[in-house]
Amino acid sequence: MFIIFWVIWIIFNSNLTWQIAIIGAAVSLLMDLFLRKFLNYHPQTKALGLGRTLLFMGLIVKYIAILIIEIIKANCTVIKFILSARYEIEPAVITFDPGLRTNAAQVVLANSITITPGTITANIDGDRFTVHCLDKSLAEGIEDSVFVRQLKAIEAIASDDITKGGMEC
Repeated sequence: MFIIFWVIWIIFNSNLTWQIAIIGAAVSLLMDLFLRKFLNYHPQTKALGLGRTLLFMGLIVKYIAILIIEIIKANCTVIKFILSARYEIEPAVITFDPGLRTNAAQVVLANSITITPGTITANIDGDRFTVHCLDKSLAEGIEDSVFVRQLKAIEAIASDDITKGGMEC
């Protein structure tokens, strides 16, 4: 983690001088020690391996891109509802089980649904999500949405660590 923190420090400073490198190394070391001592982080037990880490990070970047695209599409749909006098809006409340195994994935899904215009996660009870949709058309296919499929792919990459106790949520 020290190296990751140090590289991020260099990137955020946008240039490399010996002062920035030394201060960055000190701050990175302190952050690494903090993680190890107070958050019980031990890299040898949490490591995914380079290939799986790159795949994991790629899936997360893809998820963020999908989220942005879905937010834009939902904005356009909500604008269409607002501007169309002919369309009768029919709100809907649905309950579904997305089949996600980790609390982290469930929280990410709930937040993704909520920040997407026209939908809000009203409740999570165990594995069951209750979602309010501005219109019933927004509720179609939500239980197997692109969000759920992508989060399942992310969980699959981390599944070995979940069974070993490495991906605690």
